[in-house]
Formats: sequence, C-alpha cells, structure tokens
Amino acid sequence: MASARTATQGMSLDDVDLTDHARFADAVPHEMFRLLRDQDPVHWQDEREGRGFWAVTRHADITAVHKDWRTFSSERGGSSLQDLDPEAVVARKSMLDMDPPPHNKLRAIVNRDFTPRAVRVFEERIRSLIVTILERALAQGEVEFVREVSAELPMRVFAEMLGAPESDHRHLVELGDRMLGQDDPEYRLDPEVMRANSHLPFSNPAAADMFEYGRGLAAERRRCPREDIVTKLVEAEIDGCPLSEQEFDVYFLLLAVAGNETTRHSISHGLLALIDHPEQAERMRTDPDLSRSAADEILRWATPVHHFRRTATCDVELGGKQIREDDKIATWFISGNFDDREFSDPMRFDVGRDPNPQMTFGPGGPHFCTGAHLARLEIQVVFEELLKRVRSFELTGPVERLQSNAFNGIKRMPVRLEAA
Repeated sequence: MASARTATQGMSLDDVDLTDHARFADAVPHEMFRLLRDQDPVHWQDEREGRGFWAVTRHADITAVHKDWRTFSSERGGSSLQDLDPEAVVARKSMLDMDPPPHNKLRAIVNRDFTPRAVRVFEERIRSLIVTILERALAQGEVEFVREVSAELPMRVFAEMLGAPESDHRHLVELGDRMLGQDDPEYRLDPEVMRANSHLPFSNPAAADMFEYGRGLAAERRRCPREDIVTKLVEAEIDGCPLSEQEFDVYFLLLAVAGNETTRHSISHGLLALIDHPEQAERMRTDPDLSRSAADEILRWATPVHHFRRTATCDVELGGKQIREDDKIATWFISGNFDDREFSDPMRFDVGRDPNPQMTFGPGGPHFCTGAHLARLEIQVVFEELLKRVRSFELTGPVERLQSNAFNGIKRMPVRLEAA
C-alpha cells in the first residue's frame, strides 16, 4: 500500500495520460513517470479540456525550469494547469502566481516568521502539541490516523501562527479538504454549482468560505492587533499601499491551506512508509540522530504536491523539444524525486539517505517553499515522539487515497497503535 509502489506495468508512451485522475487513485503511477524520464522526459500531453501541456519529468530539467523564472513564468497563465481567462487569473493571483519583483515583495511580509531561527522558537510548542495528540490517540488504541494525528498537528501550529482560535481548527481543515480535493469523487462539486460560480475567481464555494473566515480574523486584528501573521497582513504595505481585500483573501487562503495540507499528507505517508518498512522504523529507534534525514526521506517519498505549472515567455528548447511562447509546462516533482539520475535506488525507502536532493519544497529559485523549515521540523518532531511512545503500528483497514493528479494525499488510514 506504500505510495511508492508501481501502479502500472508494461506501458508504452501511447498509454501515458497524466490528466487521468483515476491513474493516481490506487498509487502513484511510478512506472509511467519512469517511462517518461527514460524515453520522453519533456513530453507533450494532450488534454480533454484545454490546449495541452509539456510534462517535465527529470530532476535536472525541473530544476532548470524553476530557477529560470524569466523564461518559465509563474505569473503568465497562473500556477494551475486549468486554463482561465485573464481576468480570473488576476483575481485569484497569489504569491504562487507571481514572478519577481512583486512575488518577493509579498513574500517578505511573512518571511521572517519562517526562518530557521524563528521556526526553532516553535519547537517546544510543536513537541508539546504532538505529545498531547499522540497520548490521546494511544488512549484509543485504534484511530483514524489522518484525522486524529496527521491533520491535527500542522493545522494547530499554523492556526496559532495565524491567530485562529483552537475551536476553528477543524473547520479550517475541512475547508482545505474541499478546496484541494475537488478532483476526488468524494469532494467533487455538483456541475451546477461549478457553473453557477464560473464567473468567480474560484468556482469552489470553499474558497469563498475561507475568504469570509479570514476577513473576520482581519477585522478583529484591526480592532485588537496581536503578534500573529494575520496582524502582519492587515498592517502590511506594498509600495506604500496596504493589501487590498483581494490580496489579503488569496494570501490568507494560501497560508491556511498550504500550511496544513502538504505537511499533513507527508506525515500520513511517512507512517505508511514505516509500516511497510519496519526495519527503517527500528533504525530510527536505535539511532535518534536519523530523525532529520528521515524527515527529508519522508518528504521525498510523499511528495504531497505532484506538479507545478509554468508558462513559457518565449520560444525555447528544453530536453530536445521546442517549447513555444505561451505553452503550458508542468514540472512533476513526484517524478523528479524518484529520478535514478539523482537518487541511488530511488524506489527504496531509506531514512538515512545521503545525499538527498529532494525537491518537495521546490528545487530552488524564487518560489522555494516559504514554510519549508517549519514543515521539516514538524515531520521530524512527529516521528521522534511517535517512535518514543509507540511500540508498534499496523493498518486495520484500507488506506483511502485522494484521487487527484495534483496532490498525493491520503484521506483516511485506520491504524492500531501499541504503546511502548
């Protein structure tokens, strides 16, 4: 059941379809990505609805695209593979959909909150939270691990940084599920709802709910400022002007969703990897110093965001293919993280892997993940405390995965935990 198990065998390039969410339902289709890396690393993918895109699958090519933002833009066309009209692109634009210098100006508002030094201040609070969460789970014995553990820690940490009250944490998690899981049949919206909201920047009503929630926090902070991120957003100025309501909305949405979902899925995949590879769990128990390298290996193994979008700003050659101006490009981190040109035996889960140039946070460039240090620390602390307190863990039912070609998510994972 591990995320790195091969989903398809004996494929040819004619069988490749990266737009089919069902291909990602049972497992990551690693055989498909291996085929592309070996035979067609910059591959043209037709779309049923859309004009098609170039799929970039090798680690080195993905790195080259992300470091050259002038040629491969985040701003032109936005970060989603979905084709939107220009007005919708502008209306939903977040830091993910911007190039420098505007990107850097927005990013600077919260950068200091996510430096290694700033994040280390949170370490004891993170540790205290995870101990409380694990002790509650151990008291139950059998838990739905995603809901009770994986989703709890990152949202609690990030909600505290945002300034959201604890009573609202579950609401924020559920809004994130509805937004990022909309390709999955469980969360898919009724077509009538999508059509009714097609004039809006986000056709998913969960976005409007998130905006409304964030505006409520912002109003409170204007009345009573605190030492939290929402206060920084309402007090921030870009070129002498405060953030507009639209800029605040998408900034808050990005922080609330991205700060929770990706770390949550990494924690879930990390436990599943240790269940499938008990010898690696034993290595970590024997040598606690492996926790940092284990966190990086979990991030590589999980790769919670499958791909990112870029748009060519001029005609350019990449991987022997002629890319035209305005062509869409999808860089598949899930493929780059298993590229045997960069990783020795990439299908092996190895908590001591060194070197480990995993690109889960991005391969460098202006869009390297702002919350990388926080996410790595959370994962490290989770498994340090888990392995101290839990003698054994085993699945008690099927692992339910998110059906999506965009996110490598686990929706539910029932687990029995035996206290040490």
